[in-house]
Amino acid sequence: VQLQASGGGLVQAGGSLNLSCAASGSISTYNVMEWYRQAPGKQRELVASITFRGFTDYADSVKGRFTISRDTAKNTVYLQMNSLRPEDTAVYTCKAVKIGSHSWGQGTLVTVSS
Repeated sequence: VQLQASGGGLVQAGGSLNLSCAASGSISTYNVMEWYRQAPGKQRELVASITFRGFTDYADSVKGRFTISRDTAKNTVYLQMNSLRPEDTAVYTCKAVKIGSHSWGQGTLVTVSS
């Protein structure tokens, strides 16, 4: 499956953005859909995940501020980001995972100004 992330941009601290990850095929066949981010000079980190059953998990740094969701009819996964902080600045990328394979999407840049 091909994944395309979008929705990034420049926002002031305290603001919100809603990222989208559109898949070229059905996301229902994937065990987990994930959002990662990589800030300049830092390692890539897992931000949020959602399983095919709808269970979600978050990095401690974004709990209570970010929400991952999906629309299986649109084959799209979302990441609603609220109360953004300068340290959330990064390239955000989505990933689809199933047993034996995974697919990465292109990233979308999120810049949070102080």
